[in-house]
Amino acid sequence: MLDGAQTFDGNVTGVEVEKATPALLPCEVKGLCYKAGENQLIDGIDLKLTAGPVTMIMGPNGAGKTLLVRLLHGMIEPASGQVSWGGRPLDLATRKRQAMVFQTPVLLRRSVTANIDFVLKLHDGPKRQTAEEILHMAGLDDKASQPARLLSGGERQRLAIARALATNPDVLFLDEPTASLDPASTLAIENIVSQARDRGTKIIFITHDVGQARRLGDEVIFMHHGRVLEQVPAKSFFDSPSSTQAQDYLAGRIVL
Repeated sequence: MLDGAQTFDGNVTGVEVEKATPALLPCEVKGLCYKAGENQLIDGIDLKLTAGPVTMIMGPNGAGKTLLVRLLHGMIEPASGQVSWGGRPLDLATRKRQAMVFQTPVLLRRSVTANIDFVLKLHDGPKRQTAEEILHMAGLDDKASQPARLLSGGERQRLAIARALATNPDVLFLDEPTASLDPASTLAIENIVSQARDRGTKIIFITHDVGQARRLGDEVIFMHHGRVLEQVPAKSFFDSPSSTQAQDYLAGRIVL
């Protein structure tokens, strides 16, 4: 870890983590860098992600949170450094065992059920759930035949997350999925995420919402200017952040 950051390696009490064969976790990141032109946006990150704890990634706008997640998921290539999953380099087979949901959901111009069916047909792994079961989990039973484009913002995001979970991913990346949503929609999405965690999915969740991070998070990765300054249990982060930047962030003194 950079700048004296600590690593949280504990498992969540009472949560059974389903063991994949071969295991996808831990994820180890060494010397990860990313540039846009001459701008160093991710600056030599070292970290380790383990099965179990819900990892919340926090930090001011422009800290590099989304870039880090895209690098972990293999959506963009680093300038240098490496990402390994389960001791193996990041490859297509690894990406197929992961899913990602963005702040603005991207849905098919089909019915709600058809969005789920499409993913289930493409998924080459075991189908443990039906579209009906997945929609029930997301609280969208009564919207099954409705065009996805007619859903409210919160419903669209619930469908996007449910569709991602239909593939039974080992890892689910969430990039501010509740930004701009009302409290009821936020709570519904948090409930879906909690269910996924309880089934053994590793959750990596970007958020600016301190209350949300307290409710869901087991560990916090705090980023600033493309670096990881802290990776600690959530309680330690909120009770006694060790870096000045994290203290300022939680006090509302850092926005950009």
